[in-house]
Amino acid sequence: MKSSTRAVWIITASAVAILPALVLGNHTPAALAQQPNTTGQNMPSNEQMPGMLEHHRQMMQTQRQEAGEAELNSPTMPGQDAFGAIQEIVGILESDPKTDWSKVNLEALRQHLIDMNEVTLKANAVAKPIDEGVEISVTGDQRTAAAIQRMLPAHAKELSQLNGWSAKTELVPNGVLLTVTSSNPQQVQHIRGLGFIGLLVSGSHHQPHHLAMAKGEFVHSH
Repeated sequence: MKSSTRAVWIITASAVAILPALVLGNHTPAALAQQPNTTGQNMPSNEQMPGMLEHHRQMMQTQRQEAGEAELNSPTMPGQDAFGAIQEIVGILESDPKTDWSKVNLEALRQHLIDMNEVTLKANAVAKPIDEGVEISVTGDQRTAAAIQRMLPAHAKELSQLNGWSAKTELVPNGVLLTVTSSNPQQVQHIRGLGFIGLLVSGSHHQPHHLAMAKGEFVHSH
């Protein structure tokens, strides 16, 4: 064998011997230094190479599966409703290149969500059937009363746009007197069946108002 051919064979053999370490991610200088420089000894055969490559492929597949399982096992719920609502709004604002951050007012939204919590969970609501509808006395102590007086008048305006209903509010010392009526007998039963909390959640204006509030475009007031 000519010396030049033998040199090429030696270089090729050395490269093949190092290949498994590269495939398996062992790239450290110490590992490379341990690879044999001689021919033949410890060199993988043609039959061994496919097995090494298959082993590497299986390792990579296992890593991908573990990463996917970790993502699936990660929690998605924020743990608190108001936190989650604000988080959703922030995501919308961040994704909109037209967001005017000089006007954004997330604190106004947070305060409104506190009002919603007070009215939903702490208000006292006493309903009384009246001609063509229902009259509901909605009252509470201090912070709850203030929240009622901020939310209910604005919500009554929205209710007046639904199903031919007529809604109005009257301020009382500790809250609001909400009256909702209809000239349609079927709607009268509908209104009475909904009661306070059903009327409170009726309509789809809350979400757009929350976004507008966060953008500094809308705030509930008396």
